Formats: sequence, C-alpha cells, structure tokens
Amino acid sequence: MDPRLLELLVCPVTKGPLDYDRQRQELLSRSARLAYPVRDGIPVLLEEEARTLSDEELDALPRRTPLV
Repeated sequence: MDPRLLELLVCPVTKGPLDYDRQRQELLSRSARLAYPVRDGIPVLLEEEARTLSDEELDALPRRTPLV
C-alpha cells in the first residue's frame, strides 16, 4: 500500500486515521473497531465489508505515535 495514499484515507465511519496491517491486508480503524479489507491493492472502505476487531486484537495493536 502506498504510504501517501494511507495518509489521505480515513475511516468512513469515524473519519479517524487508519493503520495498515500488511500481513492481513487490512486497514484498521481503532476508533470504529473495524478492519477494512484491501483486495488486489485496493482498499474496500465499506462498513458492510469490514469485520469487527476483537478486544484482543485492539490490545495487540501497537500504540500510535503522533506526528510532530
């Protein structure tokens, strides 16, 4: 996933930032607790296509560091 594209994308539910999980090919929204699939390099940012993140998955995510 192009890092420049990731900087522009936001969660369609919360309008918050997304994190990219390269291994699972998903964009993660911590605030919405959703994981959006990336298929063939194309983010599918539809709430009905997203899966809900479990508490364990959220706890396992590294903490975001603010951009300065």
